[in-house]
Amino acid sequence: MAAVTIDSLLQNPTLVFRPKAKVLLKPPRSLDCSRNRKLPLSRGSCLCSFNPRRTIHVVRASSSETALIGNFDISSSDDILYKDIFPVKRIEKVEGKFFIRLDRSKDQHDWQLTVGCSLPGKWILHWGVSYLGDSGSEWDQPPKGMRPPGSIPIKDYAIETPLKKLSEGDIFHEVKIDFNPISEIAAIHFVLKDEETGAWYQHRGMDFKVPLVDYLEDDGNIVGAKRGFGVWSGALQQFSNVLLKSEASHADSQNNSIESKDSKNKNRCLEGFYEEQSIVKEVSVGNLVSVAVRKSPETGKVIVCLETDIPGDVVVHWGVCRDDAKIWEIPAAPYPPETTVFKNKALRTLLQPKATGNRSGALFTLDEEHFGFLFVLKLDENTWLKFKENDFYVPLLGTSSVPGQYGQSDSTSEEISSKSYTDGIINEIRNLVSGLSSEKSQKTKKKEVQESILQEIEQLAAEAYSIFRSSITTVPDEVVSETETTKPAVKISSGTGTGFEILCQGFNWESHKSGRWYMELKEKASEISSLGFTVIWLPPPTESVSPEGYMPKDLYNLNSRYGTIDELKELVKSLHEVGMKVLGDVVLNHRCAHFKNQNGVWNIFGGRLNWDDRAVVADDPHFQGRGNKSSGDNFHAAPNIDHSQEFVRKDLKEWLGWLREEIGYDGWRLDFVRGFWGGYVKDYFEASGPYFAVGEYWDSLSYTYGEMDHNQDSHRQRIVDWINATNGTAGAFDVTTKGILHSLCPQTGNHYLMFLILGSGKM
Repeated sequence: MAAVTIDSLLQNPTLVFRPKAKVLLKPPRSLDCSRNRKLPLSRGSCLCSFNPRRTIHVVRASSSETALIGNFDISSSDDILYKDIFPVKRIEKVEGKFFIRLDRSKDQHDWQLTVGCSLPGKWILHWGVSYLGDSGSEWDQPPKGMRPPGSIPIKDYAIETPLKKLSEGDIFHEVKIDFNPISEIAAIHFVLKDEETGAWYQHRGMDFKVPLVDYLEDDGNIVGAKRGFGVWSGALQQFSNVLLKSEASHADSQNNSIESKDSKNKNRCLEGFYEEQSIVKEVSVGNLVSVAVRKSPETGKVIVCLETDIPGDVVVHWGVCRDDAKIWEIPAAPYPPETTVFKNKALRTLLQPKATGNRSGALFTLDEEHFGFLFVLKLDENTWLKFKENDFYVPLLGTSSVPGQYGQSDSTSEEISSKSYTDGIINEIRNLVSGLSSEKSQKTKKKEVQESILQEIEQLAAEAYSIFRSSITTVPDEVVSETETTKPAVKISSGTGTGFEILCQGFNWESHKSGRWYMELKEKASEISSLGFTVIWLPPPTESVSPEGYMPKDLYNLNSRYGTIDELKELVKSLHEVGMKVLGDVVLNHRCAHFKNQNGVWNIFGGRLNWDDRAVVADDPHFQGRGNKSSGDNFHAAPNIDHSQEFVRKDLKEWLGWLREEIGYDGWRLDFVRGFWGGYVKDYFEASGPYFAVGEYWDSLSYTYGEMDHNQDSHRQRIVDWINATNGTAGAFDVTTKGILHSLCPQTGNHYLMFLILGSGKM
């Protein structure tokens, strides 16, 4: 596939690409998952729905698992009108131990760093080293001989090594790193990641840092007892320090050549240590909620039985409704024990422990006039349980013993009800026919009776046929014939198109100056399409600090220097009418803030996505972010967004979906994708489902003494690595070929050069 700019087509000035600052790569450490600002519910909020249009789950009958329900005083299964047992999941915190140990290896010559964790999970050590003379906090990859088996390099700055149990009986998963103390390595840096939950564990918001020399500056993340530091108290408290003093000496004559490189290094004296702390992991736990409905033969009232095996105090937030609008109301008394009124809209009942087993439950007595029973479960101020994101709903009128299944939708219930009704009609017809044809009936019944039976059969048959016809979608014959002759469409993989697209860059660096670029481009839509272009790349649509659009501010404000949101919609519609796909230029790496923090730094956002400084990466000193470290290169002109934060990814996925729906974009051109891990791109594309997408992975070619190197494979490999990180859901501009062609034709402007699109695959 090829792409060219629209300059030559519309006689506009030369496109000048903005320069990007060359910065060091940073490890992709999306640490501290607890910083998610968007909890499912805020304090004191309620999950129940008072909106009559909301879809609410109907509890259906009929699980054979009656163990939970059986403890209620239900004399016979014939009395049960509805019953079901529903699986629910909740988050529970599990505590374990995490340790760090530095001591001599078995051969007593090298040293060994061991990191272990007692909690179950898929633990990964994300680590690297710093060398003598390094400045700053950047990592480097360790020497290959230092990497344990199973280690995987992460680009050129870190290593990931899985923690493993040495034997089945071991409590700890651990990893051991052997190293020679007489080396150029000054410190080992690491963070711990749980692959199952995506959680990262770090030290005071920074890396764990194990110094191998005794003169490193203590920047707050040092671990271990080092001469000059004293005994470190621990990262997350509850540390116990047991110092294992070593008698290591590095005055050996064979090391003189190394020691001479750094006069301080000759005083290096490692001290062994062991440090242990508590570590907490959030795990998903499955429980059951059982519901049964019966009618009291003595009082005629409806009794709802609810029980669960969730431990601790469980509160049922409940109410009733009078029709299928499902509007919550408070029923008349009596109420179960421990019941309170909530804002005159619902009741709250604390479930009572059962005499046997670790279960709790309650009985709710309701009048026959109520149409349904609604509820959700409240575990604490911030934890509510629903079923498949909907309130539980139990029908109280017209109940029957028709069996159901877990989690069926309302449409399934209607299907069951319809099937039962039609089965009843069929049975009635069969009974009538049997009675009509029997010899005894023929002798005893008069002709008038037989005719009456035949008429009833005809009516039942007509009713059954009407139900049958209403359940089948009728399609005109001409549509059917056309469908049968139509060839199946080519299956398109999301983000990669067909492979035969020709992309046109529909703007240049000067296009914003007219103030009506969208309308100018709309007038050229037919002409552009006639030249053979199948996809067009439009400029960044959002409000931006820079007029070109690459310093976005309020992502939902699409009134830019190129035109208004309505003009953009008109343009996209016109391009679609001439058969072209449209790409939106989205800047996900960085975003300009609306407000300053208490230190006067611009890192607080406004608009619909009113993020705070937790959405900003922590390792860009310009913007004092409280997020995790960047997973790529920082773009220092604006706050870099921390894509490891769940609330950030959720908001960006919603925004991309909104752009697809509201504007009609068919795909994306991604700006500055060097700034964040390609795996996040995969997540965004799976949510937004683009027809075609291309990333701008633009960095410098390899040069020696000012001359471009002949071999640029490493440069192209970096682009391919990014494509692979997206799992092949996007292509990328072949900047390598562009750079080579530009060096061959130095007088040629960028707008005359062709950009190829690299597909997925490994080099």
